[in-house]
Amino acid sequence: MRLYHHPISSNARRVLLTLAHLGIEVEEVQINLMSEEDRRRLGEINPNSKIPVLEDDGLLLWESGAIMQYLADKTGAHDLYPAELKARADVNRWMFWCVQHFSPAISVFCWENLWKKMVTGVDADPAELKRGAADMAQCATVLDNHLAGREWVSGNALTLADYTVAAPLMYLEKGRLPLTQYAHIMAWFQRVQALPAWKQTQAEW
Repeated sequence: MRLYHHPISSNARRVLLTLAHLGIEVEEVQINLMSEEDRRRLGEINPNSKIPVLEDDGLLLWESGAIMQYLADKTGAHDLYPAELKARADVNRWMFWCVQHFSPAISVFCWENLWKKMVTGVDADPAELKRGAADMAQCATVLDNHLAGREWVSGNALTLADYTVAAPLMYLEKGRLPLTQYAHIMAWFQRVQALPAWKQTQAEW
């Protein structure tokens, strides 16, 4: 089993968290997206030219959520990804919500505050940060209200939903994400950060 990724990609971090939780060892191939050669190699295994990509016995699987679900099903990890229909639907709901709403809001801050100057030499755009802040506030309010009185995102135990939603928060400080005022999110994120899988996948910046 081989994983193509980069350690400071939050999409890849989701998969690394799942692998660490499940105790699965893989061959790791780091892809440098700033390298033309690495981008060419990546395009050969993923037509979207994005990471992560999992290679397993002839299967080339891209999209972080699909990889996470595949790994959990492959190992029978029904505590992490429930087999019961309604419980699984709830985990899926939060995974899809994160990819569709929460992560895009976070990506605005990551681009403007973290990557933009490095890649383009241009400073952050206040108008873009304002737009991102509006989207972030809407998403964060939904998540914060949901986490009130809850220990984990879905059900009563840690699931793939937690790893999915937590992964982009690896940029909390460097991306200057406006989330610290949301007490329930911050308390939940502290619980995630205390998990062995989170500590094992901490990236070197």
